[in-house]
Amino acid sequence: MSFAASPSAIMMKTYKGKLPLSVITVIVCAFAFLALLYTQSLTFLSSNYILKSASCARRGAVVEANDHRTAEEKVEILEIDDRFEFDPEECDTGKGTWVFNRSIKPLYTDTSCPYLDRQFSCVKNGQLDFDYHHWEWQPEDCDLPRFNPELALHKLRGKRLLFAGDSLQRNQWESFVCMVEWTIPPEKKSMTRGKVHSVFKAKEYNATIEFYWAPFLIESNTDIDVLDPKKRILKVDSVAKHSKHWEGADILAFNTYVWWMSGLRLKTLWGSFANGDEGYAELDTAVAYQIGLKTWANWIDSTLNPNKTRVFFTTISPIHTRSEEWGKTDGLKCFNETKPVKKLWGSGSDKEMMSVVAGVLKKMKVAVTVVNITQLSEYRVDAHSSIYTETGGRLLNDEEKADPGRHADCIHWCLPGVPDTWNRIFLAHL
Repeated sequence: MSFAASPSAIMMKTYKGKLPLSVITVIVCAFAFLALLYTQSLTFLSSNYILKSASCARRGAVVEANDHRTAEEKVEILEIDDRFEFDPEECDTGKGTWVFNRSIKPLYTDTSCPYLDRQFSCVKNGQLDFDYHHWEWQPEDCDLPRFNPELALHKLRGKRLLFAGDSLQRNQWESFVCMVEWTIPPEKKSMTRGKVHSVFKAKEYNATIEFYWAPFLIESNTDIDVLDPKKRILKVDSVAKHSKHWEGADILAFNTYVWWMSGLRLKTLWGSFANGDEGYAELDTAVAYQIGLKTWANWIDSTLNPNKTRVFFTTISPIHTRSEEWGKTDGLKCFNETKPVKKLWGSGSDKEMMSVVAGVLKKMKVAVTVVNITQLSEYRVDAHSSIYTETGGRLLNDEEKADPGRHADCIHWCLPGVPDTWNRIFLAHL
């Protein structure tokens, strides 16, 4: 008499003997599936980490665009990848090193760009040492994207970009214009130069890149006709004369510093200039600077819509007039310097004035993006206009060039040069 084996009997046989093939297959597949899930989980976590930290990873080129792609497609790819290439919250562009790279070529020269002032055209004015063209700023913990003219113009399409400030802001504006204009056919661009307001138009992009002269940002009696610093009076309670030209801009980039540094105390005024000779008060420079910046900040906060207008502020552009500060006791300011220095914070960058800017910006309602150019520019004692410049509308003569201690310009920068790096940072933020 035979009996059918019960399930328990079968299980007993299985444990006592070898596992059936079907059971082994199920077990192997289960382990494989679990391993796959684990691998995918690691991959997902790793991908998220890479996306988060790529901004500070040293990477190669932004994108390897195939030749068959159109310019517009390349720009779109660059714009997408740019979000991961540079994160301003994680990347401190102020800390880094200047690295010499002979293969780096400027996007323009002072002979190829028709819009450069002779004040900044050092090679045209006789500078024979071109090494200052080949130093590249490398931040410590991230990559700074190269300046891409097509990407810059793409971001400015249908927009109005206005730089407002002093001659160092004009230095940056001319650099920016020269870095993009060479990609635009002659019939599709134009420049209108004025004593106060200059406008470059990129017609195909319906974009303008403008400069507005306002050395203090607030009003003064020396905005147009430059007066002896002893006769200057600053109207610290108003920007109205200038600000009406800033309204309507999509992107505003400001600076102001060097004109404030004409003495320990400044003549300041509230109200009308009519009684300026009688009604001014002398204030410490840092105090006057703070009041003036607060007036500017109040205009920004009360006038601009942050959803429509972006605001930038460029930090101090350092002055190099004391060569003993970088170890040249017998030096003549910045004259005949051919290399950056590795460590410097000189008297040309006033930390008290910098703290004033930080304090004012911190209390503003409208977010202001700071373009931090001070420390990286401090090292570049080699890149100023020096004796290869003009003054009073004429080039220095041989006698003046032979006296760099008196006549070398160690405030402004040769172009192409250091302001091109400022614009790399500016575009990365933009």
